[in-house]
Amino acid sequence: MLNGDGLRVVLWVAGCSHHCRQCQNPVTWDPEGGLPFTDKEREEIFSILDRDYISGITFSGGDPLHPSNIEGVTALAREIRERYPDKTIWLYTGSLWEEVESLEIAEYLDVCVDGEFEAKKKNASLSGRAPRISG
Repeated sequence: MLNGDGLRVVLWVAGCSHHCRQCQNPVTWDPEGGLPFTDKEREEIFSILDRDYISGITFSGGDPLHPSNIEGVTALAREIRERYPDKTIWLYTGSLWEEVESLEIAEYLDVCVDGEFEAKKKNASLSGRAPRISG
């Protein structure tokens, strides 16, 4: 529940080139790390999203927009938006919004938490709020 509002599916991806100081997940930096994402995992995500009490999905990592991830994450976000128009899609990235807003995936996001992690700016009392982005 710390990865967005409500109960959510969270997909953690491997691959990040930001290498933020004090990153909570440095094990996810290696794009060759983690487990393969197969049709089995994809169908597991959809079976969980089918539940009424699940609010949506959060893409985190690593960085979902790393070159090794962006194509697959975009395709999955597109399908989730089509199948579950009322579920929210959150994405955490080390990239800035100005770098993200022109990407196809921006069309499917409800919330984009952008920018490299900076420990001195961490504020656990903040909640992410943003309107759905429309192109």
